Amino acid sequence: MSLLVVGLSHRSAPVSVLERASLSADAKVKLLHDTLAAEPAAEAAVLATCNRIELYADVDKFHAGVAELSTLLAQHSGVALEELTPYLYVHYEDRAVHHLFSVACGLDSMVVGEGQILGQIKDTLALGQELHTAGRLLNDLFQQALRVGKRAHSETGIDRAGQSLVTFGLEQLTAGREPVESWAAGKRALVIGAGSMSSLAAATLARVGAAEVVVANRTGARADRLVEILVASGTGVAARAVTMAAVADELTRVDVVVSCTGATGLVLTGDDVAAALAHTPAAAPRTLPAQAGPRTAALPAGLDPEVVARLAAVAAAGGRLADAGVARTLTGTPGTDRDGCPADAPAAAGRAALTGVDATDLELHGTWADQGEAAAQRQPRKGTRSHADGTPVRLALLDLAMPRDIDAAVHRIPGVRLVDIESLAEASADAPMAADVDAVRGIVADEVAAFGAAQRAAHITPTVVALRAMAAEVVAMEVARLHGRLPDLDDRQRAEVTQTVRRVVDKLLHAPTVRVKQLASEPGGAGYADALRELFDLDPQTVASVSRADGAAAAGQANQTHDSGRAS
Repeated sequence: MSLLVVGLSHRSAPVSVLERASLSADAKVKLLHDTLAAEPAAEAAVLATCNRIELYADVDKFHAGVAELSTLLAQHSGVALEELTPYLYVHYEDRAVHHLFSVACGLDSMVVGEGQILGQIKDTLALGQELHTAGRLLNDLFQQALRVGKRAHSETGIDRAGQSLVTFGLEQLTAGREPVESWAAGKRALVIGAGSMSSLAAATLARVGAAEVVVANRTGARADRLVEILVASGTGVAARAVTMAAVADELTRVDVVVSCTGATGLVLTGDDVAAALAHTPAAAPRTLPAQAGPRTAALPAGLDPEVVARLAAVAAAGGRLADAGVARTLTGTPGTDRDGCPADAPAAAGRAALTGVDATDLELHGTWADQGEAAAQRQPRKGTRSHADGTPVRLALLDLAMPRDIDAAVHRIPGVRLVDIESLAEASADAPMAADVDAVRGIVADEVAAFGAAQRAAHITPTVVALRAMAAEVVAMEVARLHGRLPDLDDRQRAEVTQTVRRVVDKLLHAPTVRVKQLASEPGGAGYADALRELFDLDPQTVASVSRADGAAAAGQANQTHDSGRAS
């Protein structure tokens, strides 16, 4: 076994790097094909989630494998290798197995103990099987990872140690002031996307008491299907589907937005959110507290009012002036809404262009931004992004996408609370570890040892099979020679002689083959297969053919299991 994993996750890389390195569905397929085309790799699988990107491969050379897999990750993620390298981690053989089993149990998740990763691991295995990039090793590895994850959840209380990312995100939106059920009761929610995470978000909102859930998705059929499921859930939630073009209108009437799409650009910009709040009367009967008075932003400490006044004058003259995502977006006369899906808008760092601004005004803008950022940095970081503590929240936003769906700058808009992957990572860093986590770690350690022993034993099996095949061939040749020399033997005598010779050979081989399997299952036991081949002068091609036959049988069985699981 020469299992290698190269990857990066929320533990090794900042969200900004993970966001840029995220892989589309097409990119994952191309990455797998290119990995197999590379010389060091015989099998490949890619586990890509919002929090991690990991490339697994069966390699014949460690250093060449690390170099090749790192280069391929950089090429297909679009992040330069020299920039990506400091954030990459490498695990090899038993350490790679330990890593995946820990991931499957939720020990390496942003929210410890969450179970969604099992579905993502299952999807990874399914893709590898579909593209025939997962052979015997990776099929065994990922199937065992799924079993280990299920065992951890069934035998321990790891579920109590963590929650789903959706539930944790909703808790962060409440800022710890009240239970999620009390906070969500009667609220109107917009869920953008209809994939697994968005579906979980919609179901969770319905379960905790949201009055209405609106689903927006590019594919209307998927949105309609999710709505049907919500209506049939028995929670009493009102649900309906809308097109992506209707998102702007829905923003003006909802209290909560959860977004998790596969869009490569921003789905909601700061201008979208600011425009929605501007068109929503502050006194409208919303479940979230209405913001009193006009929607004006309190100046951060240290800002010069004269600078702000001059900047506001520029904004009024030019229609709007973006703040480059640092302080806030000023809106004068509302600009023309974009046509089509919000996800199609350019995502140039989530910032509107500075138009119609001369050099002096641009310098003023920079001063304002710098002062606002300095003031913001003096404030303690929170798990949630809110414009200011104590400001009534008119719109709560939960962004679970990677790359992000919602412009990070919206947390500067008064009345908006934003929770995204980055703020969730900060909040979960201080989460207490449950005692059950130690039990799960014990399960992982035991399972890693068992998997390693099984793989090492399986590695020598083709050699043992080839040895016995050679012995059977020798027996057949000698029996045939004996029959030629003693033609007077009857059938009964011939059968007895043949059986006697076979018993002698089997007894001679039994103890060595049993012992060599035991020795091979121990750490460092891989060399026994080589010794056996040398001692008995076994044909390498015969051993290789047995290995290929075993691998094809294992892959076929895995595909059959996967297909039956789909059918059920």
